[in-house]
Amino acid sequence: MTSTLDKPVKALTFQGVSTRRKMTNNLATVLVSLSVLVAIVPLIWVLYTVISKGIGVVLDSTWWMNSQSGMTAFAPGGGVYHALVGTLLQGLVCAIISIPIGVFVGIYLVEYGGGTRLGKVTTFMVDILTGVPSIVAALFIYALWVATLGFQRSGFAVSLALVLLMIPVIVRSTEEMLRIVPMDLREASYALGVPKWKTIAKIVIPTALSGIVTGIMLALARVMGETAPLLILVGYSQAINFDMFGGFMGSLPGMMYDQTSAGAGANPVPTDRLWGAALTLVVLIAVLNIGARFVAKFFAPKKI
Repeated sequence: MTSTLDKPVKALTFQGVSTRRKMTNNLATVLVSLSVLVAIVPLIWVLYTVISKGIGVVLDSTWWMNSQSGMTAFAPGGGVYHALVGTLLQGLVCAIISIPIGVFVGIYLVEYGGGTRLGKVTTFMVDILTGVPSIVAALFIYALWVATLGFQRSGFAVSLALVLLMIPVIVRSTEEMLRIVPMDLREASYALGVPKWKTIAKIVIPTALSGIVTGIMLALARVMGETAPLLILVGYSQAINFDMFGGFMGSLPGMMYDQTSAGAGANPVPTDRLWGAALTLVVLIAVLNIGARFVAKFFAPKKI
Protein backbone atom coordinates (compact mmCIF):
# COMPACT_ATOMS: atom_id res chain seq x y z
CA MET A 1 0.00 0.00 0.00
CA THR A 2 1.41 3.37 -1.01
CA SER A 3 1.75 6.02 1.72
CA THR A 4 0.38 9.51 1.20
CA LEU A 5 3.83 10.93 1.90
CA ASP A 6 5.21 9.14 -1.14
CA LYS A 7 2.79 10.77 -3.56
CA PRO A 8 4.61 13.26 -5.84
CA VAL A 9 1.57 15.56 -5.94
CA LYS A 10 2.12 16.61 -2.33
CA ALA A 11 5.78 17.31 -2.92
CA LEU A 12 5.04 19.36 -6.00
CA THR A 13 2.36 21.34 -4.19
CA PHE A 14 4.65 22.08 -1.26
CA GLN A 15 7.42 23.09 -3.66
CA GLY A 16 5.06 25.44 -5.45
CA VAL A 17 4.00 27.14 -2.21
CA SER A 18 7.64 27.50 -1.16
CA THR A 19 8.58 29.15 -4.46
CA ARG A 20 5.65 31.52 -4.27
CA ARG A 21 6.62 32.53 -0.76
CA LYS A 22 10.18 33.19 -1.89
CA MET A 23 8.97 35.33 -4.76
CA THR A 24 6.63 37.24 -2.44
CA ASN A 25 9.42 37.77 0.05
CA ASN A 26 11.79 39.02 -2.68
CA LEU A 27 9.11 41.32 -4.07
CA ALA A 28 8.40 42.74 -0.61
CA THR A 29 12.12 43.27 -0.03
CA VAL A 30 12.45 45.15 -3.32
CA LEU A 31 9.39 47.32 -2.59
CA VAL A 32 10.59 48.17 0.92
CA SER A 33 14.08 49.00 -0.37
CA LEU A 34 12.63 51.23 -3.08
CA SER A 35 10.45 52.98 -0.49
CA VAL A 36 13.51 53.67 1.65
CA LEU A 37 15.34 55.00 -1.39
CA VAL A 38 12.41 57.23 -2.34
CA ALA A 39 12.34 58.61 1.21
CA ILE A 40 16.11 59.12 1.51
CA VAL A 41 16.78 60.76 -1.86
CA PRO A 42 14.64 63.90 -1.23
CA LEU A 43 16.08 64.18 2.29
CA ILE A 44 19.66 64.06 1.01
CA TRP A 45 18.75 66.47 -1.77
CA VAL A 46 17.25 68.97 0.68
CA LEU A 47 20.23 68.73 3.05
CA TYR A 48 22.69 69.12 0.18
CA THR A 49 20.86 72.18 -1.16
CA VAL A 50 20.63 73.88 2.24
CA ILE A 51 24.25 73.13 3.15
CA SER A 52 25.72 74.09 -0.21
CA LYS A 53 23.83 77.39 -0.39
CA GLY A 54 24.16 78.39 3.27
CA ILE A 55 27.60 77.14 4.29
CA GLY A 56 29.42 80.23 3.01
CA VAL A 57 27.47 82.55 5.32
CA VAL A 58 27.42 80.22 8.32
CA LEU A 59 31.21 79.73 8.35
CA ASP A 60 31.72 83.46 8.83
CA SER A 61 32.23 84.25 12.54
CA THR A 62 30.30 87.52 12.26
CA TRP A 63 27.21 85.53 11.33
CA TRP A 64 26.94 84.15 14.86
CA MET A 65 27.90 87.28 16.80
CA ASN A 66 25.99 90.09 15.04
CA SER A 67 22.35 90.92 14.46
CA GLN A 68 20.67 92.60 11.50
CA SER A 69 20.10 95.80 13.48
CA GLY A 70 20.62 98.80 11.23
CA MET A 71 21.18 96.69 8.14
CA THR A 72 19.31 97.40 4.93
CA ALA A 73 17.96 94.67 2.71
CA PHE A 74 20.75 94.83 0.12
CA ALA A 75 23.68 95.85 2.35
CA PRO A 76 25.97 92.87 3.05
CA GLY A 77 26.88 92.12 6.66
CA GLY A 78 25.05 91.44 9.86
CA GLY A 79 24.29 88.06 11.36
CA VAL A 80 21.77 85.71 12.87
CA TYR A 81 22.37 86.35 16.57
CA HIS A 82 19.05 88.13 17.16
CA ALA A 83 17.05 85.40 15.38
CA LEU A 84 18.91 82.61 17.16
CA VAL A 85 18.24 84.19 20.56
CA GLY A 86 14.55 84.63 19.79
CA THR A 87 14.12 81.06 18.54
CA LEU A 88 15.92 79.59 21.57
CA LEU A 89 13.92 81.69 24.05
CA GLN A 90 10.58 80.82 22.47
CA GLY A 91 11.52 77.13 22.23
CA LEU A 92 12.77 77.08 25.83
CA VAL A 93 9.59 78.59 27.26
CA CYS A 94 7.49 76.26 25.11
CA ALA A 95 9.47 73.22 26.29
CA ILE A 96 9.24 74.24 29.97
CA ILE A 97 5.45 74.32 29.70
CA SER A 98 4.88 71.43 27.28
CA ILE A 99 7.21 68.70 28.52
CA PRO A 100 5.77 68.23 32.04
CA ILE A 101 2.18 68.44 30.80
CA GLY A 102 2.73 66.10 27.85
CA VAL A 103 4.69 63.49 29.82
CA PHE A 104 2.21 63.50 32.73
CA VAL A 105 -0.76 63.15 30.39
CA GLY A 106 0.97 60.25 28.63
CA ILE A 107 1.65 58.58 31.99
CA TYR A 108 -1.98 59.04 33.03
CA LEU A 109 -3.35 57.53 29.82
CA VAL A 110 -1.13 54.44 30.06
CA GLU A 111 -0.93 53.82 33.80
CA TYR A 112 -4.18 55.20 35.22
CA GLY A 113 -6.72 56.26 32.61
CA GLY A 114 -7.09 53.17 30.48
CA GLY A 115 -10.80 52.50 29.89
CA THR A 116 -12.03 55.39 32.04
CA ARG A 117 -14.30 58.08 30.65
CA LEU A 118 -11.75 60.81 31.35
CA GLY A 119 -9.06 58.75 29.61
CA LYS A 120 -11.20 58.32 26.50
CA VAL A 121 -12.05 62.02 26.38
CA THR A 122 -8.38 62.94 26.83
CA THR A 123 -7.32 60.57 24.03
CA PHE A 124 -9.97 62.06 21.75
CA MET A 125 -8.85 65.63 22.48
CA VAL A 126 -5.18 64.73 21.93
CA ASP A 127 -6.12 63.22 18.56
CA ILE A 128 -7.86 66.46 17.61
CA LEU A 129 -4.96 68.64 18.74
CA THR A 130 -2.53 66.51 16.75
CA GLY A 131 -4.18 67.61 13.51
CA VAL A 132 -4.70 71.29 14.37
CA PRO A 133 -2.85 73.56 11.91
CA SER A 134 -0.37 75.99 13.40
CA ILE A 135 -2.29 79.01 12.14
CA VAL A 136 -5.41 77.84 14.01
CA ALA A 137 -3.42 77.53 17.23
CA ALA A 138 -1.99 81.00 16.64
CA LEU A 139 -5.43 82.51 16.04
CA PHE A 140 -6.77 80.88 19.21
CA ILE A 141 -3.95 82.34 21.33
CA TYR A 142 -4.46 85.72 19.67
CA ALA A 143 -8.17 85.66 20.47
CA LEU A 144 -7.54 84.57 24.07
CA TRP A 145 -4.25 86.23 25.03
CA VAL A 146 -4.40 89.45 23.01
CA ALA A 147 -8.04 90.19 22.19
CA THR A 148 -9.70 88.85 25.36
CA LEU A 149 -7.11 89.24 28.13
CA GLY A 150 -5.58 92.39 26.66
CA PHE A 151 -1.92 91.35 26.66
CA GLN A 152 0.27 92.59 23.86
CA ARG A 153 1.73 90.49 21.08
CA SER A 154 4.97 88.98 22.30
CA GLY A 155 7.35 86.06 22.18
CA PHE A 156 5.52 84.50 25.12
CA ALA A 157 2.28 84.44 23.11
CA VAL A 158 4.18 82.59 20.37
CA SER A 159 5.38 80.06 22.96
CA LEU A 160 1.79 79.49 24.10
CA ALA A 161 0.74 78.73 20.53
CA LEU A 162 3.66 76.36 20.12
CA VAL A 163 2.62 74.61 23.34
CA LEU A 164 -0.67 73.62 21.69
CA LEU A 165 1.29 72.05 18.84
CA MET A 166 3.92 70.37 20.98
CA ILE A 167 1.83 68.75 23.72
CA PRO A 168 -0.04 66.19 21.55
CA VAL A 169 3.21 64.98 19.95
CA ILE A 170 4.81 64.49 23.38
CA VAL A 171 1.70 62.72 24.69
CA ARG A 172 1.61 60.29 21.77
CA SER A 173 5.34 59.50 21.90
CA THR A 174 5.25 59.08 25.70
CA GLU A 175 2.27 56.73 25.42
CA GLU A 176 3.97 54.53 22.85
CA MET A 177 7.22 54.33 24.81
CA LEU A 178 5.46 53.47 28.07
CA ARG A 179 3.34 50.77 26.43
CA ILE A 180 6.40 48.85 25.21
CA VAL A 181 7.80 48.59 28.75
CA PRO A 182 7.22 44.92 29.72
CA MET A 183 4.40 44.41 32.20
CA ASP A 184 6.63 41.92 34.02
CA LEU A 185 8.75 44.79 35.32
CA ARG A 186 5.72 46.47 36.84
CA GLU A 187 4.41 43.24 38.35
CA ALA A 188 7.80 42.39 39.84
CA SER A 189 7.94 45.80 41.47
CA TYR A 190 4.40 45.49 42.83
CA ALA A 191 5.25 42.03 44.20
CA LEU A 192 8.06 43.59 46.21
CA GLY A 193 5.61 46.04 47.77
CA VAL A 194 6.74 49.11 45.81
CA PRO A 195 3.93 51.69 45.41
CA LYS A 196 2.63 52.34 41.93
CA TRP A 197 3.91 55.93 41.76
CA LYS A 198 7.41 54.83 42.73
CA THR A 199 7.30 51.97 40.22
CA ILE A 200 6.46 54.47 37.50
CA ALA A 201 9.14 56.94 38.61
CA LYS A 202 11.95 54.46 39.27
CA ILE A 203 11.31 51.66 36.77
CA VAL A 204 8.85 52.50 34.00
CA ILE A 205 10.04 56.01 33.09
CA PRO A 206 13.80 55.21 33.20
CA THR A 207 13.19 52.19 30.98
CA ALA A 208 11.31 54.27 28.40
CA LEU A 209 13.36 57.45 28.86
CA SER A 210 15.35 57.15 25.65
CA GLY A 211 12.22 56.98 23.50
CA ILE A 212 10.47 59.70 25.49
CA VAL A 213 13.39 62.10 25.04
CA THR A 214 13.51 61.32 21.32
CA GLY A 215 9.80 62.10 21.02
CA ILE A 216 10.26 65.35 22.91
CA MET A 217 13.06 66.43 20.59
CA LEU A 218 11.01 65.58 17.52
CA ALA A 219 8.16 67.68 18.90
CA LEU A 220 10.52 70.56 19.66
CA ALA A 221 12.07 70.32 16.21
CA ARG A 222 8.61 70.56 14.69
CA VAL A 223 7.50 73.66 16.56
CA MET A 224 10.79 75.55 16.19
CA GLY A 225 10.24 75.79 12.47
CA GLU A 226 6.67 77.11 12.59
CA THR A 227 6.08 80.48 10.93
CA ALA A 228 2.34 81.19 11.32
CA PRO A 229 2.45 81.90 15.10
CA LEU A 230 5.34 84.31 14.54
CA LEU A 231 3.46 86.28 11.90
CA ILE A 232 0.27 86.56 13.97
CA LEU A 233 1.53 86.85 17.54
CA VAL A 234 4.78 88.82 17.33
CA GLY A 235 6.35 91.06 14.72
CA TYR A 236 9.83 90.46 13.35
CA SER A 237 12.67 92.56 14.70
CA GLN A 238 16.18 92.87 13.31
CA ALA A 239 17.48 93.83 16.76
CA ILE A 240 18.03 91.61 19.77
CA ASN A 241 15.13 91.42 22.21
CA PHE A 242 15.36 89.35 25.40
CA ASP A 243 11.94 90.45 26.68
CA MET A 244 9.47 87.60 26.16
CA PHE A 245 6.49 89.74 27.21
CA GLY A 246 6.88 92.79 25.01
CA GLY A 247 8.20 94.09 21.73
CA PHE A 248 8.94 92.50 18.39
CA MET A 249 11.33 89.56 18.43
CA GLY A 250 13.56 87.98 15.84
CA SER A 251 13.46 84.27 15.02
CA LEU A 252 14.97 82.01 12.40
CA PRO A 253 11.68 81.29 10.55
CA GLY A 254 10.83 84.99 10.83
CA MET A 255 14.20 85.95 9.39
CA MET A 256 13.70 83.59 6.46
CA TYR A 257 10.28 85.10 5.77
CA ASP A 258 11.70 88.62 6.10
CA GLN A 259 14.52 87.92 3.65
CA THR A 260 12.04 86.40 1.21
CA SER A 261 10.01 89.62 1.35
CA ALA A 262 13.24 91.63 0.95
CA GLY A 263 13.97 90.10 -2.43
CA ALA A 264 15.62 86.75 -1.84
CA GLY A 265 16.14 85.03 -5.15
CA ALA A 266 16.52 88.30 -7.05
CA ASN A 267 19.37 89.78 -4.98
CA PRO A 268 22.32 87.76 -3.64
CA VAL A 269 22.44 89.48 -0.23
CA PRO A 270 18.98 88.49 1.10
CA THR A 271 19.34 85.16 -0.71
CA ASP A 272 22.51 84.34 1.25
CA ARG A 273 20.85 85.40 4.49
CA LEU A 274 17.82 83.23 3.70
CA TRP A 275 19.89 80.08 3.14
CA GLY A 276 22.14 80.92 6.07
CA ALA A 277 19.14 81.17 8.40
CA ALA A 278 17.76 77.89 7.02
CA LEU A 279 21.07 76.09 7.61
CA THR A 280 21.33 77.60 11.10
CA LEU A 281 17.91 76.19 11.97
CA VAL A 282 18.89 72.76 10.65
CA VAL A 283 22.14 72.84 12.65
CA LEU A 284 20.28 73.94 15.79
CA ILE A 285 17.79 71.08 15.52
CA ALA A 286 20.57 68.59 14.80
CA VAL A 287 22.54 69.73 17.86
CA LEU A 288 19.45 69.43 20.07
CA ASN A 289 18.73 65.92 18.81
CA ILE A 290 22.31 64.73 19.26
CA GLY A 291 22.43 66.24 22.75
CA ALA A 292 19.13 64.60 23.64
CA ARG A 293 20.42 61.19 22.58
CA PHE A 294 23.46 61.57 24.82
CA VAL A 295 21.22 62.60 27.72
CA ALA A 296 18.86 59.67 27.13
CA LYS A 297 21.77 57.25 26.89
CA PHE A 298 23.25 58.59 30.13
CA PHE A 299 19.99 58.19 32.08
CA ALA A 300 18.91 54.92 30.48
CA PRO A 301 19.01 51.78 32.68
CA LYS A 302 22.43 50.14 32.65
CA LYS A 303 22.65 46.56 31.42
CA ILE A 304 23.99 44.10 33.95
